[in-house]
Amino acid sequence: MPPTRLPWRGGVAAVLAAALLSPVAPATPATAAGPLDSAFARAAGEFDVPKDLLVAVGYGETRLDGHEGRPSQANGYGVMHLVSNPRQRTLERAAELTGQPVSTLRSVTSANIRGGAALLRDLADAERLTAADRDRISAWYPVVARYAHAVDDATARLYADHVYDLLHTGISTAAVRVAPQRVQPELGRYARVAPAGSATSGVGAAAVPEYPPARWIAAHGGNYSAGRSSRITTVVIHVTQGSYAGTISWFQNPASGVSAHYVVKSSNGEITQMVREGDTAYHARSGNPYTVGIEHEGYVDNPAWFTDAMYRSSAALTRYLCDKYGLPKNRTAIKAHYEIPGNNHTDPGPHWNWDYYISLVNAGGGSGGKYLAGSPTDFTGDGRDDIVTFTHGTLNDVYVATSTGTTFTGTS
Repeated sequence: MPPTRLPWRGGVAAVLAAALLSPVAPATPATAAGPLDSAFARAAGEFDVPKDLLVAVGYGETRLDGHEGRPSQANGYGVMHLVSNPRQRTLERAAELTGQPVSTLRSVTSANIRGGAALLRDLADAERLTAADRDRISAWYPVVARYAHAVDDATARLYADHVYDLLHTGISTAAVRVAPQRVQPELGRYARVAPAGSATSGVGAAAVPEYPPARWIAAHGGNYSAGRSSRITTVVIHVTQGSYAGTISWFQNPASGVSAHYVVKSSNGEITQMVREGDTAYHARSGNPYTVGIEHEGYVDNPAWFTDAMYRSSAALTRYLCDKYGLPKNRTAIKAHYEIPGNNHTDPGPHWNWDYYISLVNAGGGSGGKYLAGSPTDFTGDGRDDIVTFTHGTLNDVYVATSTGTTFTGTS
């Protein structure tokens, strides 16, 4: 464990003397940092990790939501997603580095953040980052890639790229803010590695995805079965209970025993195919033989993950599947995970907007938009643009006046 650093004390006497000789100025109230921001600042200072980087890693993992100590799909805990499974044991390593019990790291947010910072510093030391290196966020790229504990460098790069994308765009929440910054990551050995699923990743022609807009990253062969024992009749909607890159890595993990055909990213709707549609993914127990599973990045109790980009991208994928297998574009063939017999899951949960999603599945089409989600203001799927009004305030209502082709009906 790196030593805890004490504040610099040089020149304290001179500063005190100057203060005593200076006129007393009126006190200006300072804006106090909230507990989450303070926890990040303390942990960053203790382990000499850039605070903005620490926040970005946590935000990429969990949107800074500790989920009251409940585990993710990969058995990860807290804001920093400290993991304990047969292949990844960052939770136990964080306990060694910080001297705090595993139970505390799982359930106390400030301790969990401290554990994440300790892990990053431990990896930085393994990467031989000097004190000067640690002052440059750009130098931390290989460390962030290793924090993912991915099964290969290509997936690790996918993870690290997302963290640095967050630094580029900035992060703004009620509790923590990271200003957008122009940072060019120093890729190191990852410069020779294409992100998983990219056209240049060298995975071969056999790995071309069946759904053209998707990327292909294969799940581990032990996490699905070749072929099917039944024809496809249903599309199943899941929520990952984890991050996009983390879910991809989990499906590549031979210890997980689970997979899905597709995974959809929250921020921009990016899609990764991991199991061929003609093979049986392990995602819905008794429903595995006759279903195609689509996982959506996020957690069932946090609706912020369900972005419009995700809804539209996923709906276009579901429309493609329904057209390909002759399925009705309604809730008869498009089901929630919890609706499949023999399952004890609750996803996609109460915040999933089924009415909106089904409307998007039925929208669009046409020769130029085969894989698009239709016009952004066609809410009924009839090919006509409707009038949409958004209200401000706490309710965030949306009113729609549907088009008849010559006029607009009343609002709903």
